[in-house]
Amino acid sequence: MHSFTEENYLKAIYHLLMRTSNATTNDIAAAIGTKAASVTDMLKKLADKKLINYARYQGVTLTEQGRQVALAIVRKHRLWEYFLVKKLNFRWDEVHDMAEELEHISSTELINRLDSFMGCPQFDPHGDPIPDADGQISVQQLQQATSMAVDQSGVITAVADHTASFLQYLEKNNLMIGNTITVTDTTDYDVSVLVKENDQKINISHEVAKHILIAI
Repeated sequence: MHSFTEENYLKAIYHLLMRTSNATTNDIAAAIGTKAASVTDMLKKLADKKLINYARYQGVTLTEQGRQVALAIVRKHRLWEYFLVKKLNFRWDEVHDMAEELEHISSTELINRLDSFMGCPQFDPHGDPIPDADGQISVQQLQQATSMAVDQSGVITAVADHTASFLQYLEKNNLMIGNTITVTDTTDYDVSVLVKENDQKINISHEVAKHILIAI
């Protein structure tokens, strides 16, 4: 058994390592929302439990055991998000905090039955892949909307920002997962992008575009 705090650290490290080869203490502190000194103490505990590889000033990686623990937490989080949206009709911008609490339920049998009950979904409501019971996870070849060329089309497949305000913005502008967008123009000055979704044209900022993940 691992404490909630340990699980939160392992999940945060896992997410950081999806973007970089080595998670720094400062990166982890920012992700967790705590001080670097507190992070150092926890990293020592996780290293003692053989869940991470940690050397001071050299960053952090997960051991295979740590990776499996992290994937199990990610699996629970994303399954609960799917359940809350698809079965209980919560909005996709409402479920993150609830799933943060539910992900710490320890019963593997409950999670496996939940997965089976929902037909073993592969992706959560935000387009993120759901690890299976063996810790296997699908890898999608996606690109940021910022990398699309003028006249290029793609399907919105996932989002990199799960904050309620961002998801509400996407929904308001009908930039939803599964919708096809076409870049019609770009602006050099602020790197904004003009996209077309059906007959609607929407000007989106560079910050918004980089968090919209596209399958071409």
